[in-house]
Amino acid sequence: MTTEVHIQDASGLLIAVNSVAILILSRGKCGLSKCITHYLVAMAVADLLVVFTDVILFTVIPFHFPGTYLNTTPACSLLLVLLSAATDISVWFTVTFTFDRFVAICCQKLKTKYCTEKTVVVVITTVSVLFCLKNILWYFIYEPEYVIDNVPWGYTISPNFYTETAWVAFDSLSIILTPFLPFVLILLLNALTVRHILVASRVRRKLLDHSKSENHTDPEMENRRKSIILLFTISGSFILLWMTNVLYFLYWRINNIDDYAGPHDPAYITEQSGYMLQLLSTCTNTCIYAVTQTKFREQLKNAIKYPFTAIVKLVQ
Repeated sequence: MTTEVHIQDASGLLIAVNSVAILILSRGKCGLSKCITHYLVAMAVADLLVVFTDVILFTVIPFHFPGTYLNTTPACSLLLVLLSAATDISVWFTVTFTFDRFVAICCQKLKTKYCTEKTVVVVITTVSVLFCLKNILWYFIYEPEYVIDNVPWGYTISPNFYTETAWVAFDSLSIILTPFLPFVLILLLNALTVRHILVASRVRRKLLDHSKSENHTDPEMENRRKSIILLFTISGSFILLWMTNVLYFLYWRINNIDDYAGPHDPAYITEQSGYMLQLLSTCTNTCIYAVTQTKFREQLKNAIKYPFTAIVKLVQ
């Protein structure tokens, strides 16, 4: 089976998973702070947009319904803008969430000013607007494959995209912004967070050892441990699922690969695997919530039971 078929088969699951996450998190009954909830909802919405534009609009509809308006060059160009913007926003929401948790754990003086609901709204809005504006330029890289009755159909990348300095610089900037810079920032912030936690844990352990209390449980460290589990699992899954794509891109650029020998070419298989893992990253956060957050699991169970309980009540 081709990559496109696998993606189409999984599209319904990807959309359902993100939709469920949005509905449950937006209710605010998962025991999370408003800051974390806003970030998680924003990440789920961005992931849902990636799936909708990439899988549904860019793959499923053109594959099953060829010759529709989505196959025209303007529509393809617009979809490229939407897809690029959604991908950038999804990735950078992970970065901003990681930074928010870094401030909350490591910067107690800044925490009261930065980790607020107002700041979260400003950050989410700013990231969304900036990357929407930045990705408008992608609209101008496609040229039509053919023209019928003055209507441009299909798309092919303009030769100028590979030769003109401005386009080369824009392409390089886009690659740096997503995903290389997020990789570096997430790894750095997590490393600093781990270092801070280890130092704080060592100090608190010494204080407990010198305490005469028989009960050595530390509620503050236990709460902090639960908080960082969510952070590390989200950022860690992002790193792992994007790693294949990033490594292949470096290999592709270094070896200057222009074409593949066929569908069994290892380079082609690696590229498609990286692409599928990247799409998979759009639904892993919901699984992470279900594994790490007890109240999210409770809300999920209630959501699953609700249709059956509603039917029972109607029957009775």
